[in-house]
Amino acid sequence: MNVASRLPKTSQQDGPRDSAKPDFLGFGLGLRHQHYDEILSGNPPIDWFEIISENYMVPGGQPLRTLDRIRARYPIVMHGVSMSIASTAPPDFEYLQALKDLAHRVEPKWVSDHLCWTGVHGKNLHDLLPIPYTKEALDHVVSRVQLVQDFLGRPLVLENASTYVQFKNSEMAEWEFISELARRTGCFLLFDVNNVYVSGFNHGFDPIAFLNGIPADRVVQFHMAGHSHMGTHIIDTHDHPVCEDVWDLYAAALKRFGWVSTMIERDDNIPPLDELIVEVNRTREVATQVLGQPPQ
Repeated sequence: MNVASRLPKTSQQDGPRDSAKPDFLGFGLGLRHQHYDEILSGNPPIDWFEIISENYMVPGGQPLRTLDRIRARYPIVMHGVSMSIASTAPPDFEYLQALKDLAHRVEPKWVSDHLCWTGVHGKNLHDLLPIPYTKEALDHVVSRVQLVQDFLGRPLVLENASTYVQFKNSEMAEWEFISELARRTGCFLLFDVNNVYVSGFNHGFDPIAFLNGIPADRVVQFHMAGHSHMGTHIIDTHDHPVCEDVWDLYAAALKRFGWVSTMIERDDNIPPLDELIVEVNRTREVATQVLGQPPQ
């Protein structure tokens, strides 16, 4: 379902290129409930936190009150997993309103989600599902992004998802699709370094080609995470430390994109906060080695 007809004519043109690129935040970590007490009782050397939006899209409760206390001390970024921006189902305006309300409360530096679909016909499959890279799909996703940006009153930040299948009818590379989407909508990009590595291995493309195909001026965030290598394929599990090959790709991404807000993701087998801080510090150290001293 192409939703461009729902938009004002001015929204159907090339996107809001005058939107200011967000400032560099430094080196952050995904906020997980296992670390609430340590964060609030101490002063961990983390520059910012990324929250999973859906965990806090509720009218109240202890997690939201805890988030209020943490956001008073640290910058926050909102990251969603259920927007389903590429779905053919009608946009879920109840979801979008809850997301907008949370953004009003949290005042995040930006709001992100994945370039994928997560369900259709009222069913959420709780997975980040791939799309064909065709002109028709591009037009459809452009219209959806424009609608959501108009509704939220802010540019979206969209992440490249890890994938395990490809479509025979794709007409362009993933990075070409993403680049054109950013040009036409004015959205910003979350470059998931691990996802590029995972998809590159699974589909046999060079991650550096992906990296070089993305417009440097649209990238505002890096994700760094671990995965499970199954021999014939890699699964993006976020339950291991970052591997050395992904660290190498991160260094290459820094050379290409410069200073980009970077964070460590961990969603399973979550270790103590101190162990994750070691990885956060490594992102800082690698960036300094590649680029010199960070901007203030």
